[in-house]
Amino acid sequence: MSETEIISLAKKYSSELQKRVDQRLVEMENDDNQHYLIYNVMNVSNEEGKQIDLYQNKGRFLYKYVGSFLEEAAILCIKHKYKDAEKVKIDNTIGIRPKTFEIDCLVNNTHAVEIKWRDATTDGDHINKEHTRLRVISAEGYLPIRVMFFNPLRKQAIKIQKKLEKIYSEENGKFYAGNDAWNFIKDFTGVNLFELLNDIAKKT
Repeated sequence: MSETEIISLAKKYSSELQKRVDQRLVEMENDDNQHYLIYNVMNVSNEEGKQIDLYQNKGRFLYKYVGSFLEEAAILCIKHKYKDAEKVKIDNTIGIRPKTFEIDCLVNNTHAVEIKWRDATTDGDHINKEHTRLRVISAEGYLPIRVMFFNPLRKQAIKIQKKLEKIYSEENGKFYAGNDAWNFIKDFTGVNLFELLNDIAKKT
């Protein structure tokens, strides 16, 4: 596993992000901006409103690409040690919806690793879906492992994650968040992804 591979991956996602943002900028030039009227009522100028809209769009794209990049980077680390690790889908044998669940990385046909850069959901239904997912994975004989590199910041989202952590424990799974997630990848794969990303960030 080399820093070059991660750098190449980062450049790929960074380029795709910039293209998407540039495309949206062009689209926004032709937008109907009548909603600026309400911005003005809220004492927000047209120029400030334009910047808010721009960064709202850029933020949405950024979260999407950051999540995809970090998931793929973690999977690269896992595959460095476990060559046969792969993304798989399994049938939902407990409920009707969804019909299948995706395992981000199944290792040695035993460890079902789910990778999140940060889960900021505040939806209570998310708990029920995750519980079903865990039970399905456990029924297949796999060990469910959740790796979330950054903890959410808002109170309700933190509360949801605490509930998920409890459910993982009840289903004999493993839940790693924050520093524990980075350490898990390092111990599990032998690759210090956190250090690699810090080195890349310092060079950009």
